[in-house]
Amino acid sequence: MKVAIVQDWMVGGGAERVTEELHKLYPDAPIYTSYATDEWRKRLDGKIVTGWLQGLGKIRKFIPFLRIWWFTHLDLSAYDLVISNSGNGEALGVKKRKDAVHINYCNAPTHFYWRFYNEYLKNPGFGIFNPLARVGLWMLVKPLRAWDYKAAQRADYFVANSTHIQSEVKEFYKRDSELIFPPVNVERFSAATAADRRGFVIAGRQVPAKKIDVAIKACNELKLPLIVIGRGPEHENLKKIAGDTVVFRDNVSDEEMPKLFASAKGFIFPSYEDFGVTPVEALAAGTPVIAYRNGGALDFVREGVNGMFFDVQTVPALCAALQKFSAQHYSESAVRKSAQTFSSERFRREFKAFIGKATEGKA
Repeated sequence: MKVAIVQDWMVGGGAERVTEELHKLYPDAPIYTSYATDEWRKRLDGKIVTGWLQGLGKIRKFIPFLRIWWFTHLDLSAYDLVISNSGNGEALGVKKRKDAVHINYCNAPTHFYWRFYNEYLKNPGFGIFNPLARVGLWMLVKPLRAWDYKAAQRADYFVANSTHIQSEVKEFYKRDSELIFPPVNVERFSAATAADRRGFVIAGRQVPAKKIDVAIKACNELKLPLIVIGRGPEHENLKKIAGDTVVFRDNVSDEEMPKLFASAKGFIFPSYEDFGVTPVEALAAGTPVIAYRNGGALDFVREGVNGMFFDVQTVPALCAALQKFSAQHYSESAVRKSAQTFSSERFRREFKAFIGKATEGKA
């Protein structure tokens, strides 16, 4: 079969790692995307195909109709199998030959249109561009929702990255889906060790939805050491509220990240996520996770085995959880073992098996 892979954009994050594993399954397949960094072009062996949207730079973020036009006008008629990897973008809407198969790997129904619409309307997370993003979202959400729903009906099969996203695919798109957890490079983190575990760590893009401010305020109140890894539009605001026990690390290398995770007593995960690759990486490093009880965390946190939950995204609720938390209650080997369910090898094996079923008789 001739195969094409399609992704919203290639910048950095969990969705890009999915495409990287798909590339390992189909190394000759072109990867169509609206925008790609030079780093990802190299990582994917020059297989990335972009168009005129690449030249727009960051402007492309504010013009979803242009992205819709680009994806829906891709000529994929030469391909027998199209795999779209989507989440908060328009790759889902590509068109294919009638006798071809389209499988969508859904990282999430677009947040801006569906689950987090009200939150994004209050704070879109674009920094100084927030007023522009807010007005645009308010004016365009109805036609964009209508297009997104219509586009979701084009895929022959849906694959969801968590049980939470399975329920959202059903709720928003009225589609059933297969469950295949996303790939996590657990091997890289499993090798990390530390002589001593002290304090807590949190990592991720610093936007309002991540609730990093809740973790900082809770550690301020309890005078607990906290390492905050990452950058984003909220970076300066977060630094302003941080107390003496909070340290920011905004330029951590791939080599250093596993060591930082392995040197912490616990990883704080206060956000409502579709899945959550970063906390699973922490588990692979033997670090228990203190997570908000919702979303993708329900698939990988096993209370009393590799972490614990708190029920409200507030400072008092997280403080109560941190006061109950004791690293001595967890077996480091059991915590590490719990992450193996989400390995990259397992993802490739399960996805290849699903493709085999979906394309049976098409070869």
